[in-house]
Amino acid sequence: MRIVRSTQTRRTATASAVMTTLASPALGAAANPLWRVEAGAGQAGPLHCIDAEQVWTLLEGAATVTVETERADLAAGDTIVIPADLPRQFIPGPDGFAAVVTGPGAMHAYMPGAADAKNPLPWAA
Repeated sequence: MRIVRSTQTRRTATASAVMTTLASPALGAAANPLWRVEAGAGQAGPLHCIDAEQVWTLLEGAATVTVETERADLAAGDTIVIPADLPRQFIPGPDGFAAVVTGPGAMHAYMPGAADAKNPLPWAA
C-alpha cells in the first residue's frame, strides 16, 4: 500500500490551468497517474492532442469540450473518455471548472499535425 499525503502533491501551473498531481509513477509509484485540473473562467485550454486515452470527470463547475469535430457541454459529475490522438480543447464555463483526470503513465502532448514534436506531461510523471 502506498499513500500520497496531501502535502506531497505537486502543482504545475500553465497559462490555462493548474494541475495538481495526486499520484503518478514518481509520486506513489502509480502506474496510471491521477491529477486534478483547475481552470478559471476565460482560461480556455489550447487545441492539442494526447497520444493516449484519457478519462476526465468534472468535480465542480462546467466546461465545453471539443474532441475532433464533436462538441459537448459538461457539468459537475459528468465523465468523458477521450480517445488517443484526437484534437481536443476544453473551454471553462462562467465559473471555471475542477476535474480529475487519468490515463497511462507515458502520455505525451502535441499540437495537431505535429506528432513528431511530442512533449511529456510533467504532472503525469
